[in-house]
Amino acid sequence: MRAIVFDKTLIYAKDYPTPMPGDGEALIKVVMAGICATDLEIIKGYMGFKGVLGHEFCGMVVEAADSALTGRRVAGEINIGCGRCKLCASGARNHCPERSVLGILNKDGVFADYVTMPVENLHPLPGSITDEEAVFIEPLAAAFEIGEQVELEGKDVCVLGDGRLGLLCAQAIALSDCNLTVIGRHAEKLAILERRGIRAKIGASGMGRIFDVVVDCTGSASGFAEALALARPRGTVVLKTTVAERTDMNLNQLVIDEITVTGSRCGPFKSAIVALAGRRVDVLPLVSRIFSMEDGIAALGHAGKKGVMKVLVRVG
Repeated sequence: MRAIVFDKTLIYAKDYPTPMPGDGEALIKVVMAGICATDLEIIKGYMGFKGVLGHEFCGMVVEAADSALTGRRVAGEINIGCGRCKLCASGARNHCPERSVLGILNKDGVFADYVTMPVENLHPLPGSITDEEAVFIEPLAAAFEIGEQVELEGKDVCVLGDGRLGLLCAQAIALSDCNLTVIGRHAEKLAILERRGIRAKIGASGMGRIFDVVVDCTGSASGFAEALALARPRGTVVLKTTVAERTDMNLNQLVIDEITVTGSRCGPFKSAIVALAGRRVDVLPLVSRIFSMEDGIAALGHAGKKGVMKVLVRVG
């Protein structure tokens, strides 16, 4: 099968082995895949991953341990737990110490014609969600995770960063009853939010430390320090992005001002699917370009350019 493989360099393979589903798994023909900032960080050395990249996708189930899924269009949760440890038993398989992560850790990803996934990770999709929208389910679910971790109701909240994830987080948070401000650097990106009635501002100049909750979606090594500069004493900073390298951090402010720092990763797929199906969020303005599978390496290069939003790869 065709696949985009990373092993120190990117390779477009035409004869990569087709995966075989194991017990409790499904074989999925990938239809559409999305390029995430994490994919770009992996290419820079994050996680030391080797194999097929990609974790945002929708596809058609070819065969499955649950025959009711065969022929269904699905999206899939990316963390695969061992199913035996206490964390898996408690429902926290995202933190299983033996987990694999699709296209990130010990598991080939979706920049390929086929992928295997545990049936329990799959979510059938309603027809009202297009393939292009379905690719956003995984990162949109991650955006909804913030509200699962941190109290937002009635709070002054800032989303810092106007990239792909920042715009998704802003739309998800805006559905709660909070006072939201998004701070970014690009007027054309912030305009996407302003059209949905979300307050946006270029730069944080003169704002001071006025927010109860600051969500770092900058994707930059300096994002944490920028977020701290906006969080009021006893506020919360949510770290939402992973970067291959971080700058030295002064942690004294965390102690002096009693700042809570919360890491935030994957989230509830059902919330993302309901929001997309109900048109409560709009992801299509975030799509910059769609590439063919044959041009997958060029797609990854394009996704890393400044100003580019979401890049999709049409596989099937």
